[in-house]
Amino acid sequence: MTILQVFNTKTAEIVCQHQVEINQSFPKEGWVEEDPQEIIQSVYECIERTCEKLAQLNVDVSSIKAVGVTNQRETTVVWDKETGVPLYSAIVWLDLRTQSTVENLINKAPGKDKNHLKHKTGLPISTYFSAVKLRWLLDNVDEVRQAVLSGRAMFGTVDSWIIWCLTGGSSGGVHCTDVTNASRTMLFNIHTMDWDSELCSYFDVPMEILPTIRSSSEIYGYLVSSCLGDQSAALVGQMCFEEGQAKNTYGTGCFMLKNTGTTPVISDHGLLTTVAYKLGRDVPACYALEGSVAIAGAVVRWLRDNLGIIKSSAEIETLAATAGTSYGCYFVPAFSGLYAPYWEPSARGIICGLTQFTNKSHLAFAALEAVCFQTREILDAMNQDSRVPLAQLQVDGGMTSNRLLMQLQADILGVTVVRPTMSETTALGAAMAAGAAEGVNVWNLRSSHLPKVTCEMYEPQINTDESEFRFARWKKAVQRSMKWETTETSHPSHADNPNPG
Repeated sequence: MTILQVFNTKTAEIVCQHQVEINQSFPKEGWVEEDPQEIIQSVYECIERTCEKLAQLNVDVSSIKAVGVTNQRETTVVWDKETGVPLYSAIVWLDLRTQSTVENLINKAPGKDKNHLKHKTGLPISTYFSAVKLRWLLDNVDEVRQAVLSGRAMFGTVDSWIIWCLTGGSSGGVHCTDVTNASRTMLFNIHTMDWDSELCSYFDVPMEILPTIRSSSEIYGYLVSSCLGDQSAALVGQMCFEEGQAKNTYGTGCFMLKNTGTTPVISDHGLLTTVAYKLGRDVPACYALEGSVAIAGAVVRWLRDNLGIIKSSAEIETLAATAGTSYGCYFVPAFSGLYAPYWEPSARGIICGLTQFTNKSHLAFAALEAVCFQTREILDAMNQDSRVPLAQLQVDGGMTSNRLLMQLQADILGVTVVRPTMSETTALGAAMAAGAAEGVNVWNLRSSHLPKVTCEMYEPQINTDESEFRFARWKKAVQRSMKWETTETSHPSHADNPNPG
């Protein structure tokens, strides 16, 4: 979905907004794609409709001082810089077609270690990140390969594609990305803060197709003055500027980031080290530990679209509340393998603990619990890496409007969950960074000037023994989901798929 929101820089309140759905396609098992042309058209539509809404509110469009871009980070696009035409669909971050590519890359690493590049990238070799998607495109799409050979190809994550289009496209568009998005490609060295020739060589990716790397808050082109990957934008929007502060965003997936300050912390417990933000060209970057969960809100959509047990996503709260418990049913939604802390692409979704008594309300409750259990696994790993237990968790994203989910989360974590009443903090973070850019200077990010945001608090309401029992059962279910799928598996549905699984 593309959302455009206009913020008041004094109050951080939304003036108006418009959103447009973007279609996802699933051409083969494990494949997830979007149309880059549809993405940019949705941006144009949002701009036009928002301008109309501002006019209806008697707000002059000229009062908009800056535009920020925030995006799904690892989703990969390659396009022709002469024609402006995408050379293939955008391969979405949770796409699994690269599982065999990943296995080949890990096999050539010393000791077949998936963390072989972690000292430079902060990341394990995984289907998640952009370099393996780009490698697949170079190996499998003739148009991409030919465009690279003839010097016409441009690579980028969605931010690069949008900024290039908004700043002129084939007529002089700016081909850039920011440090937060670059840090999710596996081609970027998080210590030197630049593309790394050795990493590019490892993935056999030509450096000339990569965008220029900029800070997260500076003028890139007319009006556009910030760029942040969605999770970094949410961290800024939650105003987690102090070392040790953390937020969790509940969207399609689930992403917890903890600010570790200006020094990167390399995880020993399956977390990612990522660039949190760099708010200006001459300002040091801040880093974060991140735990990524592939399936959160997507499990609700699956119950709606695939099973039909709810008609709208909002219904799950009511349905789950009628049960009040999963009645021993546990759901591991490993539809795209398991991300942190396991990094196990061979896992698949399972539902276990079923009895004749189990009904759809128990399944709905188990689905919500699954989101909370996955978050608990991340929080535990984060506490082990940083050795400072988190006392409270700031939350945002669409799913946080579900009060049952928020209470479940507090119960399962055993810490206070804090939800701002304005949950769209991702857009707010991009707006704040755009307004604070040098040359724009309409938003002050010093702590004394930050807007005060009203919040709801959720305190744990169950005893620790019950919480630990349920969490132990969940971990048992996770083990059952492991090693389910391999690239060697052969059955009819894989017959036309060169990279099954």
